[in-house]
Amino acid sequence: MEYFLQQLINGLTLGAIYGLIAIGYTMVYGIIGMINFAHGEIYMLGAFISLIAYLAATTIGGGSVAVALMVALLATMLLTALWGWTVERVAYRPLRKAPRLAPLISAIGVSIVLQNFSQLAQGARVKPLPPVVRGGFTLMQSEDFAVNLSWLQIFIVMLTAVLMAVFTWVITRTSLGRAQRATEQDMKMASLLGINVDRIVSITFVMGAALAAVAGLMVTLYYGVIDFYIGFLAGIKAFTAAVLGGIGSLPGAMLGGLLIGLIEAFWSGYFSIEYKDVATFGILVMVLLFRPTGLLGRPEVEKI
Repeated sequence: MEYFLQQLINGLTLGAIYGLIAIGYTMVYGIIGMINFAHGEIYMLGAFISLIAYLAATTIGGGSVAVALMVALLATMLLTALWGWTVERVAYRPLRKAPRLAPLISAIGVSIVLQNFSQLAQGARVKPLPPVVRGGFTLMQSEDFAVNLSWLQIFIVMLTAVLMAVFTWVITRTSLGRAQRATEQDMKMASLLGINVDRIVSITFVMGAALAAVAGLMVTLYYGVIDFYIGFLAGIKAFTAAVLGGIGSLPGAMLGGLLIGLIEAFWSGYFSIEYKDVATFGILVMVLLFRPTGLLGRPEVEKI
């Protein structure tokens, strides 16, 4: 029981990170109907920016961890959002009216460019970060095993819940959210009604990139090591989470991320860790066989 509870905690923590990245995929798909395959690299840039910002903040701020984390969080979200805006302007907006395959190839090209840019700028070696947030408490303990919950895990889950609540409120209760939902339903009609579609699309990319930036900071703090290639696999898994939960659904993206995290944690804990990715994608295939729209997705209605 103790081991099961520990893997549950680990899985929820990892799933929260995947969920934040998956929201970026599902937001962009919901607005323009395209998959932003450069989103994983935006998350990777967020991880590098968070590391640089944290180290700079601790040097300038005299070593205060709380202040350094707050500065790193704000700087990472701002700078990574700028990268997301750049990707939209460079890779998507010029190809808005092109065949659907063109923006997809463009996004893959941007992904490769960002990978190589990071490798050249930061080097191919991994970048370590010593543990920043230490401590926690023990939930349960037996003779040979203790269930530990760290303060960092609590911080990750709570921050994810707050961000999910804020973004859900923005989408459902604000004028920006109404404009985004109108653009999602019919981009041409939204434009005729006075909505600046280009601005809405750019803001959507910025919002998704900001969430990916938070995920990058969380991964940097949680694992303490990053490299230029972390965006590829995390991006694929976050895309899988978005599809599993229902592409286009924000709650579905978070649910899919939590499920992916739990699957990885429990498979790694009870079976061979080498096959955890096989298990993840295998379960995705099984779900899509019986529910092609994902767990919370809705069938797409063709506009005529």
